This record gives sequence, structure tokens and C-alpha cells, in this order.
Amino acid sequence: MTDRKSQAASIVFDTVGKAFKKPGGGTVSALEDVSLRVEPGAITGIIGRSGAGKSTLLRMVNGLERPTSGRVLIGDQDVGAAKGAALRTIRRDVGMIFQHFNLLSSRTVAGNIALPLEIAGVASDKIKPRVADLIERVGLTAQADRYPAELSGGQKQRVGIARALATEPKVLLSDEATSALDPETTQTVLELLRDINRDLGLTVLLITHEMAVVRDIASHVAVIDGGRIVEAGPTYDVFTAPQHATTRSFLSGVTGVTLPAFIKHEMQATRPETGGQEVIRVTFAGKHATDPMLALLTRDLGVEVNILAGAVEEIGVHPFGNLLVSLPAERGAEARAYLERHELLTEVLGYVG
Repeated sequence: MTDRKSQAASIVFDTVGKAFKKPGGGTVSALEDVSLRVEPGAITGIIGRSGAGKSTLLRMVNGLERPTSGRVLIGDQDVGAAKGAALRTIRRDVGMIFQHFNLLSSRTVAGNIALPLEIAGVASDKIKPRVADLIERVGLTAQADRYPAELSGGQKQRVGIARALATEPKVLLSDEATSALDPETTQTVLELLRDINRDLGLTVLLITHEMAVVRDIASHVAVIDGGRIVEAGPTYDVFTAPQHATTRSFLSGVTGVTLPAFIKHEMQATRPETGGQEVIRVTFAGKHATDPMLALLTRDLGVEVNILAGAVEEIGVHPFGNLLVSLPAERGAEARAYLERHELLTEVLGYVG
């Protein structure tokens, strides 16, 4: 099978704002002063809670929404300013994968994939081989003549991915593409997207509320909260040193480092006058990420450390771990200084009596 190597395009959000009119008059702001550059050929994740503005931001890339202020550029093309034939050309360069698949129940797998080519006016003798190539790429050759009702959720999403690739786009948008899938199927879909990104050189922009999806696939991430980008950068940097409370909240779920309930109930913000335990988060990254640093801390300083929760992950090829530990409060500053000298990150979460 052969596929044309796509010419990846950058996506730039330049001080973008978006306000919607309210039914009773006035406006409500969905996005404010959003500036973000998505590098060509990269997989970039935008993560945020429901209502944060991420879907609105994504829909601006293919012109389904237009900014109230600022610009959205694909390469050097201003999407918001494009109309008519110019907008149709841009949309052919932008493929989109949907959360709920949006397949036509009356069409087979092959028919659903062929649809955007038919709309674009591609000659029928060119559609058939293109569709066959795409079906093979997404691993559905045996299901080519089946209808959506006969497919699993993962198979439906593979059809959606093939359909999004039909017009050989430069940009691929993913709108919560895995949130309706079980964890195992999610991994197979993410692997397919990674392969597509590598083989075709597509720029992939995905939105999600799952930090695990960002961890597993994205080279870069932007965190959106209340219509604003509150943090952005390489995924490894954001995971290992989150700067914003929203980011830390998302990370606490994906890394499995939530404090046990009985510790949470006893936590206080101030250190006890005597005794007590200091509860800290230790982030393992960099060249000492796989070293037994807590064992070394106990050996070198004689500090007893109690592990409360933790997980070790991998982001790309880099190891990354988070541990929540408690240790004698009077030795806290000394212990943290020791860990930080070995390039680990520490954060005091509170104290227990």
C-alpha cells in the first residue's frame, strides 16, 4: 500500500477570543486571549474540563466557529477570514475524528470512507483504490462491506479515522475520539493515530479530558481552563513540573497519586509545634528518575520515610514517577534539600499530627 506523505501544517491561535450571544441578550465569553502554536507534524493535546472552551477552540481550526477576535492560521491561511471556495479548500486540508463516530448507518464501511471524496468531486475510478488503501491502513479489510451497526466501537472509530484521512489532509483533529471507548480499545486507537502521524507526517491536534491520553500520545500539551490557556509546553516538562493548579489536578488522577482518605482528613496547612509528619510530593524525573533515592535518603540522613501513594510512568522514552510520602516534620527541610540536590522535585502538601 502506498500513501502520499502529507505536507504537515502548523496551527496558530493568535490572541483568539470567542463570545456567544445569550438568548436573553448580552454575550458569554467562551475563549479569551488564547495564543498557542501547534508545530507542524507534532501531536498536541489540549486538555480541559467540560465547558473549558476546548471544543470551541478545535472547531475554529476548520471554520465551524469563527473567532470574535484574533486569528486562527493553518500555515499562512487565515481560517476565520476565508469564505466560499477558499474555506472549502482549507476544510479539505483538515480531517476530523468525532467522539460518537458520526457514521451514516445506511452506508457500508467503504461507503462512509468514500463520502468526503464524493463530496469533493473526485472521479469514481480514483475513489475505489483510495478507499481500499485507507481500509487496509486502519485494519478493516474484512469489514469493508459491513454496516456501522455490525461494528464494535473501536471499529467504528477506525472508520472515522479512515474517513478523516480520505482527502489527504495536512491537519487531523480529534474531538474526544477515545472517550466513548474502553481502555484496551483506546490504546489500539491511540497506536493507530501514532502510526498515522509517523507515516504521513500529519499535524495532529486532539482535545480530551483524559490526561492519560495526553501522556500516551502527545508530544506537546496545552491546558485550558475558563477559556484561557493556563499552561502549555512539551508533555514531559508539563508532567514533571506542573505550574498551574488545574494541571496538578489532572495529573493527580492519571498518576494514581491521590492521598489516602484517612490522611486527607488529618491534613493541616501548618506544621505542628512538636512532632508530626510532613507530607510531600516527590517527582522523579531527569537522570535520577530511576535511582532508589528514598532508600539513599534513609541511608545517608537516617530519615524514616513512609510511602503513602505512588506510580511510575513513562512519557515518550522518559521515565517519570510521583510519590507521596511522609517523614518527620523536623527533618522535612533537610530531606527536601537532599532530594532537590539530586534533581528531584518536591512539594509540601501539608502536615499530619
